[in-house]
Amino acid sequence: MKRLLTTTALLACLAAAQAQAAMEPTEKDAIAMAERGAAFIKAHGKEEMMKKISAKDPQFLQGELYVDMRDIKTGIVLAHPVNPSIVGKDLTDVPDANGKKYRREIIELAQKHGKGWVDYQYKNPVSGKIEPKTTYILRVNDVVLEAGIYKK
Repeated sequence: MKRLLTTTALLACLAAAQAQAAMEPTEKDAIAMAERGAAFIKAHGKEEMMKKISAKDPQFLQGELYVDMRDIKTGIVLAHPVNPSIVGKDLTDVPDANGKKYRREIIELAQKHGKGWVDYQYKNPVSGKIEPKTTYILRVNDVVLEAGIYKK
């Protein structure tokens, strides 16, 4: 009986771990969220998108996956659903935990290619820990939308 309960508990833990893994966002999810944001900007304008992001709209904030926005010329953060304290700030040359100036890389990539991926270290809002992250960036006129996932 004890062995059956232990096996049942183990299977329940494995099922929970698989369910959690299935819920973790993918690169496709990040691209889709950024593209959803681009479509919203084209339909409603950047000011309305900033309001959506700031209001933590579920279209643009889903657990650890979210979209934020920065000005492509100045690097100033225009909207951020998880860390609103950085809105209005130019953090272009502030490095990550490993010294990488990833925000500068984001802006340069957006200016040159309009879209792509940038890897860096960032605080995961779910775990509260600094973790490796990859972010899909997408230029929309004079702003950059960023939607990233944490690498497990």
